[in-house]
Amino acid sequence: MSKKRTTCSAEFKTRLVLELLENEKTIAEIASKNNITPKNLQNLKKIFLDNAVIAMGSAKAVKEYKQELIAV
Repeated sequence: MSKKRTTCSAEFKTRLVLELLENEKTIAEIASKNNITPKNLQNLKKIFLDNAVIAMGSAKAVKEYKQELIAV
C-alpha cells in the first residue's frame, strides 16, 4: 500500500526553515516533531536561502519574478 502524499502550506514551510535557522534544535528534531523527513527539510532550507535574494530585492523585481512563475 502506498503512502498518501501530503502538501504543506508556504507558511508552514517558512516556519520550519526559520526554526531550523535559529540553531536551537537539530534538523532531525524539527523533522520528527513536524512529521517531515530530514532530507525534505534540508531541501526547503536550500530553496529558502536560494530565493532570499529575491525577497530582499526591489518590489519591481519581486513582481516580475511572481509574474514569471505564473507564466510557467
